[in-house]
Amino acid sequence: MANLVAAAAVFVLFHLLVSGTRLRDAAVGAVGQGSYMGLYSLASVAGLAWLIFAFGAARSDPASAVLWTGAPALRWVQLVLQFLAVMLVVPGLATPNPTSVAQQGLLEKPDAVKGMLRITRHPFLWGVAIWAFGHLLVNGDAAALVLFGSLLALALFGTVSIDGKRKRALGEQWDAFAAQTSNIPFAAILSGRQKLNIGEIGWWRLALAVVVYAALLFAHPYAFGVSPLP
Repeated sequence: MANLVAAAAVFVLFHLLVSGTRLRDAAVGAVGQGSYMGLYSLASVAGLAWLIFAFGAARSDPASAVLWTGAPALRWVQLVLQFLAVMLVVPGLATPNPTSVAQQGLLEKPDAVKGMLRITRHPFLWGVAIWAFGHLLVNGDAAALVLFGSLLALALFGTVSIDGKRKRALGEQWDAFAAQTSNIPFAAILSGRQKLNIGEIGWWRLALAVVVYAALLFAHPYAFGVSPLP
C-alpha cells in the first residue's frame, strides 16, 4: 500500500504542480516547448505505469482493507456512469479543442465553440472524473480508494489548472472563449449561453463511443479479472 500511496501522490502532484502552474512556464522558457512536452509526456507515462503496477500489487496487500460494500443496485448505476464517461471521453478526444495540447490556435476561428464544447470545454477530464467516481461506488477497498480517488481529484482539479494556464497564455482571447463555454458539463446550456446540438457532435463520434463502451464491457473480465456486469 505504501508504494501505491507514493505513486498516487507523485502522479497527482506532478500534474497539478507542474503542468498548469507558472513552474511549467518557467520550464518551457528554459528548455523550449518541444523538449518540455517530450519530457513531460515521458514522465507522465512512467508515472501512470508505476501507479497501475502499484495498484495491482496493493489489491492483495492485507493493508488494503475493505472500507465499504456497495449495494448490488450500484453496479447498474456504475454501468450508466461508465457509459456517460465513454460518451464524454471518446467524442471529446475526437473533437478539436483549444484546451488540448497545441490547439490554442482554434480560438482564432469564429466557430471554435461547437459539438462537445457546447457541453463542456473539458469533456475528456470530466469523462475521467465520472469513470473514477463510478469505480469508487463498487470498489470499496483501500487500494481502490487511493487509485480512483486520486484520479478523480486530478481530473477535477485539472480542469481548473488548464483554465488557469490558458488564461495566462491567451488573456482576453481565452476570456471570450470561457464566457461562451462552461467547465461543468451542461452549465453553459442550462444558463442559455449554448444550445445542445447532437448532430454537430458528429454521429460517427457517438457511434465510436458506443463501440468502445461495448468493447470495454467485453474485455473487462479478461483484462482485469472481474466482470462489470451485475
